[in-house]
Amino acid sequence: MGAHGRQPPCVTGSVRRPGSVFLHRVLALDRSGGFAGPLDVSVVDGEITGLGRNLTPVAGQPAIDGDGLWLLPGIFDCHLHAGLPSYDALELLNTPISRRIVETAQALRRTIEAGVTFVRDAGITDAGVRDAVADGVIPGPTLQICVVALGATGGHGDGFLAGPGRDCPVDYGLPDYPGRPPHLVDGPEEMRKAVRIVLRSGADWIKLLATGGVLSAGDGEFEPELADEEIRMAIAEAGRHRKPVMVHALGGPAIASAVTAGARSIEHGVFLTESDAALMAARGCALVPTLAIYDRLAEQARAGSLTGVRASRALAAGRHLGESVAIARAAGVTIALGSDFGHRDDHGSNLEEVGLLHRAGLTAAEALLAATWAGAELCGVGHRLGRLAPGYEFDAVLLDADPSDMRTYTRRTSVTGVFKRGVAVVRHPRLEPPRRSVL
Repeated sequence: MGAHGRQPPCVTGSVRRPGSVFLHRVLALDRSGGFAGPLDVSVVDGEITGLGRNLTPVAGQPAIDGDGLWLLPGIFDCHLHAGLPSYDALELLNTPISRRIVETAQALRRTIEAGVTFVRDAGITDAGVRDAVADGVIPGPTLQICVVALGATGGHGDGFLAGPGRDCPVDYGLPDYPGRPPHLVDGPEEMRKAVRIVLRSGADWIKLLATGGVLSAGDGEFEPELADEEIRMAIAEAGRHRKPVMVHALGGPAIASAVTAGARSIEHGVFLTESDAALMAARGCALVPTLAIYDRLAEQARAGSLTGVRASRALAAGRHLGESVAIARAAGVTIALGSDFGHRDDHGSNLEEVGLLHRAGLTAAEALLAATWAGAELCGVGHRLGRLAPGYEFDAVLLDADPSDMRTYTRRTSVTGVFKRGVAVVRHPRLEPPRRSVL
């Protein structure tokens, strides 16, 4: 490794074995979303054992001089499609499955290098990929998966190929196999069975496609695509197996139907209303607004690279971009960060969402909490991740740039250190090797 500049990420060792590190005089994100310090942070075997002033490192701890550095808990991206490298249907149809898997690994590596240490994958990534990351076979963030999104025939998740008259997944590349079950359902009983099959394939979440989306194949706008009884059945069946449900819903009555039935989160919610938000707050349902993807799609529509009804839908979403965040914030709804990225050019830019949340009305502190604590709570790991506090696992990010400056999140070079369970995945240049005793 070179003596100067950013060192390449550690990609060979398994993170199943936790690490230790001591950070001197770093500015650390606190429970309010502000930065306290300078403080010392002691990490032993992947867990924060000390956080305060004038701490003493234990023997053999690698150390970092944290002067002028900011420390955050690892970022949560609660809506990502790591298994999707492109939106081009013809490209996806012509890409071998093996290459798709290799690109998934590349996307996960870029994601963790960006500071995202935990991902809730919203469809395509299967249990084999999740478990390979957990076992240290490939580098990447901790994964929770839904495997496939369940939707109606002809709806947002239907990739039907009209020419040959063949059913196809909406990502146009991975056929049904035991790790990736069928995803189209019609009627409550089909929904019950589909939920059971998806859970059998190893899903941590059930995802429902309750409305259309910008890139839907049909000519409609964002109408409901699942009946209320189908939504209720899915959430009830998932609940029997103690699994949560995330619901893609851009607006309309589908949001209230999903929240009333017990959805854990609403994805996108572009056209969220005040009454929707009040219901979500009362039921403890979070919003994952995914602003970055709609910002990109609106830009593509304005540039002419997205055309027809898809362009019209993208422009409509763009005109309302961020309104749902302000409405949800006013109602007291928990807001968690999600990028909805599913293209090789976007993977690794996840932190842009922090700046967009701020632009939509969150304070800088609230945007950082949406990216850390709120994501941990949504994913059910808030008791051990999402905060910098003694007893918490040390998934963390070091920034060399001021986190109050939203431009920090648009520059990938701002993230200069990433830890997962105390192991340096992106090694900060100041990280010293452990000191060895002289015998």
